[in-house]
Amino acid sequence: LLAWMGAVLIGLALGMLGSGGSILTVPVLVYLVGEPEKLAIAESLAIVGLIALVGAIPYALRNLVDWKSGVVFGMPGVIGTYAGAWLSQFVSGSVQIVVFAVVMILAALVMARAKGLSAAPRPPRAVWKTGLEGLMVGVTSGLVGVGGGFLIVPALVLLGGLSMHLAIGTSLLIIGLNSASGFYKYLHLLPQQGYAVHWDIVLLFAALGVAGSFLGGRIAAGIPQLSLRRGFAGFLVLMGAFILWQ
Repeated sequence: LLAWMGAVLIGLALGMLGSGGSILTVPVLVYLVGEPEKLAIAESLAIVGLIALVGAIPYALRNLVDWKSGVVFGMPGVIGTYAGAWLSQFVSGSVQIVVFAVVMILAALVMARAKGLSAAPRPPRAVWKTGLEGLMVGVTSGLVGVGGGFLIVPALVLLGGLSMHLAIGTSLLIIGLNSASGFYKYLHLLPQQGYAVHWDIVLLFAALGVAGSFLGGRIAAGIPQLSLRRGFAGFLVLMGAFILWQ
């Protein structure tokens, strides 16, 4: 029951904040479901990817996905996520979870300072900077199993010159593509390490996450975004500290 509630919480956070909620997936799978770190990271990519792709559909229907930025940022991200998943075989699950905790605290800092991102579009910067950022986010996603929306959205606004609404819709598409690439690689690595994907957990978490994201979008309408982000950022710091202590 706690695990199911955790899955709904992932979706709620995604729906209320537009990014960052998927970073809860690994802790929920490790500490509430009781899965090994490597298996949790692999399944997290599948869960996050499914939720993101479903979430991207309404944005695409409203023309709130920038396909050019999706290619410029997303293609290096796909390569990076595959590379990050490949690198995971050379580090222990404990090292991956420590890196994950550091990324979680970084996510908190980015989200707490998100007020600096205006809704208005900015002039785009050099394409290579956007592509390099996509590659770095992809490697991180593949290695520790996060969607990376908390990094992708600011990058698309600051480097890609997108408005916030376009950045969020485009970010969901990129997260879906990155996650699919990393999970594909993990499907080949997990059997070698003695693990098998629990598809029932993946599909159940994805379904609960999607439902939670729609509910979260409705709840967020009456709450100031800055207050939401700062509160969630504080929660991420506590969670990251807990993981490091563990």
